[in-house]
Amino acid sequence: MRFIDREDEIKLLEEARELSKRKLYSVCIFGPRRVGKTRLVLEFIRDTDLYFFVNKDKTSESLLHEFQETLRERNIIGELEVIDDWDKFFKVIFERFNGVIVFDEFQNFKFVDPSVFSTLQKFIDLYENRRNLLIIFCGSLIGLVKKVFSRKEPLYGRVKRRLRLRPLSISGVYEMCKELKLSFETMLKLYSIFGGFPRYYVAIEDENLEGKPFEEIIEKFFLVENAMFEDEVNMILSIEFGKRKGLYYDILCAVATGCRRISEIASFLQRRQTSITRQLNELIREFEYLTYEEQILGKKRLLKISHPLINFWMRFFYRNYSLYVQRNPTFIAKIKREINAYLGERFEEICRELFPKLAPMKYTKIGKHWGKSPLDGSTYEIDILAINEKTNEILFAECKWAENVDAEKIVKKLAKIAEYVRWNVDDRIEHFAVFAKSFSKRLKDFDGRKVFCYSLRDLERALVKTRSTGS
Repeated sequence: MRFIDREDEIKLLEEARELSKRKLYSVCIFGPRRVGKTRLVLEFIRDTDLYFFVNKDKTSESLLHEFQETLRERNIIGELEVIDDWDKFFKVIFERFNGVIVFDEFQNFKFVDPSVFSTLQKFIDLYENRRNLLIIFCGSLIGLVKKVFSRKEPLYGRVKRRLRLRPLSISGVYEMCKELKLSFETMLKLYSIFGGFPRYYVAIEDENLEGKPFEEIIEKFFLVENAMFEDEVNMILSIEFGKRKGLYYDILCAVATGCRRISEIASFLQRRQTSITRQLNELIREFEYLTYEEQILGKKRLLKISHPLINFWMRFFYRNYSLYVQRNPTFIAKIKREINAYLGERFEEICRELFPKLAPMKYTKIGKHWGKSPLDGSTYEIDILAINEKTNEILFAECKWAENVDAEKIVKKLAKIAEYVRWNVDDRIEHFAVFAKSFSKRLKDFDGRKVFCYSLRDLERALVKTRSTGS
């Protein structure tokens, strides 16, 4: 599949290549698993450059022998020359090689031979003014940045640039799905589950699922026997969490199920709040699998899972994993029934992401909002609340994952909820917006206030326009 939507990252690496012509330069590329780090470096490097994958399952001797043979094939060392320790390996690299050298999954040296970090530190310091050598360290956020290059480690301060590779934007995923001959609605459904992680869209091509409906793709990826991504989340989390994974899993499952406050999570797990505080903080600060969604107006916040596939898997599979492994027909049928409601929840987040591309008004803040009705104390939610603090404009929006939506009915409900939002009530300009698959009845204004209606067709047009203008 064509390499998509990484122009800025390639530009940064090309700049690093130019800078390395003056003196030794190093770049750390990090990000979550499946985000496309390896594909990025392979697209960047040339035939004359070196690529080494650090396999954590190999012994130090075995990995060194593999790397030695790569140097021999490239005529960097002679036929009879032997490299029998890492000191000799790096001495050859720093003294004889010109170009780019990539160490993929560099953090795995802590399993193979941790002394490599100190050895490499020595050579980086000794050859600081050496020209024409760019070293790229590639790996995960946790293993690479928060451990190998952290303040107390030998390689701290030895990296000139850090490149955090984030998931593709929805525009990038749209381009991929166009190549895969998938409809816009199918793209939105897949994006709801996989987010901007390229690996899962490439798998559609690998499995010859181009142009297939969403249901068939999900069936092949998760629901059939020996499904392609049956154990994907387990594998990702076990690598990151190691042996301490049990309670982390349970907390993620609680959040995915709808427990978004620490008190709710503790109740769900039948534990004291103090017994989960450390793990909760680690999921937020260290692993970054949890984040907070904050009110636009107010100080309240709710937890949510930041990784879409982990959220999906925890919601549907983790709690009843035995039934899933058995492919229990009742359990599988239940998933198929409930998945559309889940897509509706995710549609809200997608609409918030697309909102800037539609630009019905300029805003200074945007997000979700919730609170208590002053009339009866019931909870109300606003899917999208956007405000402009300079012009006193405020927009209330609702997102409906449904066909033939009556916009007037939705806006009447929004107008009532708008009364509960006490922001510049005497001097504000109100607007409303409705997002839906399609409309039976659109609306342009309501009681003198503008109304914006966006169908899936409108959302796709906004994406196409954004891609064509490069904004």
